[in-house]
Amino acid sequence: MNKLRRSLPSMNGLFTFEAAARCASFSRAAEELNVTPAAVSRMIARLEERLGTALFARQAGGVGLTESGRLLFDAIARGFSGIENALREIEDRRIGIQTVSLSVSTGFTTHWMMPRMADFKKQFPTVDLRFQLVMGALSGPVNDVDLGMRFVNGPDERHEAAFIMPEILVPICSPSYRESHGPDGGDVSRTPDTTINLSEAQPNWSSLFSSANDGDALNSMIFSDYAIVVQAALLGQGVALGWLNVVAHWLRTKALVPAREHLMTTGRQCHLVRLRDKPARPIVTQVRDWMIAELNDDIAAVDALYPALGLEPKTWLKT
Repeated sequence: MNKLRRSLPSMNGLFTFEAAARCASFSRAAEELNVTPAAVSRMIARLEERLGTALFARQAGGVGLTESGRLLFDAIARGFSGIENALREIEDRRIGIQTVSLSVSTGFTTHWMMPRMADFKKQFPTVDLRFQLVMGALSGPVNDVDLGMRFVNGPDERHEAAFIMPEILVPICSPSYRESHGPDGGDVSRTPDTTINLSEAQPNWSSLFSSANDGDALNSMIFSDYAIVVQAALLGQGVALGWLNVVAHWLRTKALVPAREHLMTTGRQCHLVRLRDKPARPIVTQVRDWMIAELNDDIAAVDALYPALGLEPKTWLKT
């Protein structure tokens, strides 16, 4: 251990390197560390000299990691994350509160998590949730959180993954919109007058309507945040594409209804994932299992309300 300690660079050097690598900029790292960019550059130069290799490739507009730099950054990020988790666990035990951090979409947080926060608090009265919100496509690393909702194929070398459901999409609208636009108050059988879309690329969902060749919708509302897409549908502004893992609560409570009882499956799978390197805290597992059970309960209720959708959750729910 003493030999290892003597071979390690200074902690200041490691802190500076981590900030510069994460920010991809010496200037932004300097702002974060409250030092000058020149001081960051000197510290990185000393670290590279100590290690005998370049850690950054200097380029216009910032810096990028070399292969050696990426190797060091990944190790430091895991180490800092472990230290942060340990400190948080110590603090949690001291004050009697446990925190669980989630990386989830704004849509899921707004339209699934918030409506059941009272139930969550009854189940976990000493747990505080912290949210890392994703506005667009549900992607990105989960290095800094306990759990992340992601569409992945399953676990890998770095991540555990707990299956929730396939990626299922249903056209959704308010009951009043369907009543006014569907024959006899039933399904919206033609192309909707107004569609509500996410600005990022999404599947072509015209085939969910029987008369897709009637042409495009007369009007289209486009938002960059999926939470607003769902909110617009709730307000009766048109028909949106509903990701079932987000809108299941509103379908269950009938605040939203299928605009047409057809669905799309993409082949992707929704999971709650976590880094294997993070300590497996029991409370994280309990929160994960509660979320999956609640989502599965929603899906079963939606299936009972709208059997024509053909969800058949028993065929894909994993035990």
